[in-house]
Amino acid sequence: MYNICVAGTGYVGLVTGACLADFGNVVRCVDIDESKISSLENSEVPFYEPGLQEIVKRNVERGRLSFSTDVNTGIEESTVIFVAVGTPMSDEGQADLSYVEMVAKSVGEHLNGYKIVVMKSTVPAGTCDLVQGIIEITSTSGHDFDVVSNPEFLREGSAIEDFMKPDRIVLGASTERALKVMTEIYRPLILENTPVVDTDVKTSEMIKYASNAFLATKISFINEIASICERIHADVSVVSRAMGLDERIGPKFLRAGAGYGGSCFPKDTRALVKTAEAAGYDLRIVKAAITVNDEQRRNMVAKIDEAMGGVKGKTIAILGFAFKPDTDDLREAPAIDMAKDLQRMGAALTGYDPVAMEEAKTFVKDVTFCEDVFEAVKGADAAVFVTEWNEFRDLDLDKIKSLMKSPVLIDCRNIYEPPRMKELGFEYFSVGRRPREG
Repeated sequence: MYNICVAGTGYVGLVTGACLADFGNVVRCVDIDESKISSLENSEVPFYEPGLQEIVKRNVERGRLSFSTDVNTGIEESTVIFVAVGTPMSDEGQADLSYVEMVAKSVGEHLNGYKIVVMKSTVPAGTCDLVQGIIEITSTSGHDFDVVSNPEFLREGSAIEDFMKPDRIVLGASTERALKVMTEIYRPLILENTPVVDTDVKTSEMIKYASNAFLATKISFINEIASICERIHADVSVVSRAMGLDERIGPKFLRAGAGYGGSCFPKDTRALVKTAEAAGYDLRIVKAAITVNDEQRRNMVAKIDEAMGGVKGKTIAILGFAFKPDTDDLREAPAIDMAKDLQRMGAALTGYDPVAMEEAKTFVKDVTFCEDVFEAVKGADAAVFVTEWNEFRDLDLDKIKSLMKSPVLIDCRNIYEPPRMKELGFEYFSVGRRPREG
């Protein structure tokens, strides 16, 4: 087992650190955010992720997981340093690597023995070379080190399972020494026959961006198909199911809806476009996927406006703010843009989300946030499903209808079936299943 330092206690860093500790390693997670470290020292996870609280608490109690703001000591006392800091999108659409560069500089200044620096943050191809150069410039110790690319493929809401039962492990290393150590770290997963992709560093870096861009493109594609289905009175739900049964295509990421959001797809698609531009190539398909996704949010607002015969002066209940279920992440969430547009058009908003309401209050103002769905829809002229939380799938629809001023439901995630909603007396509007089904 290894002494490991994880730089960054955000979503990727904390999940990585906790799971590596669960493998039996001694892991120190470091961050410059004192309030975040203070919470983690009390085993309090600062964001919502199912199962993470328990795995953090278990490994803290067993002495395998600790937290600190002392980045330098964390580096000095570890053999392997996982870099999991944020790489936010810059104003120009590129990945901001300033936090990565800060960690690299600290590694160089405190290189007191052989170290492996593992790039877990999502970074454009060439970043590991950048890190290598920074460490070489700042280090005066003469000790050897390696930089490895090990991209993460964690889905918010199922990150623990994704780490413990991954589709693949990607390792981009330039030396056998580094590859051997990384293989030993992931030995518990390799013993379970998890495929390992052993490649060069730049190829490894590219795998992450290519994967996310392809998944984002699938979402934008099915949303364009949904728009056609509405116009010709076809059903996109059946179309996507039949497409997904083709093993060459697969069923995942073919759900029509309000578009993708979160911390990865919007940022990574734009960063890949910039990487292509820097290499002298016009990445047309990914650009189109980005354009379609941006338009899809406006399409949903137009759908709501049409369904209500105009939203000005009316009250709309927004049900779900997180960009996807089982997370409180509102970064690039469609609901936020939609809510702001509806407010600009003169609508009054109520809202409810099972876990993301406190966070939502910092993103959108003048919304009456409610304790549950029923309070949110009371007296509303329409209700809009924006996030497909499980609790929204089995609601007392008769009660909802009785509480609403008008029985108008706009389902941006196709949670319910049109025949049932018609039978219950709702004016029901969905995505890709005809313009109006009521």
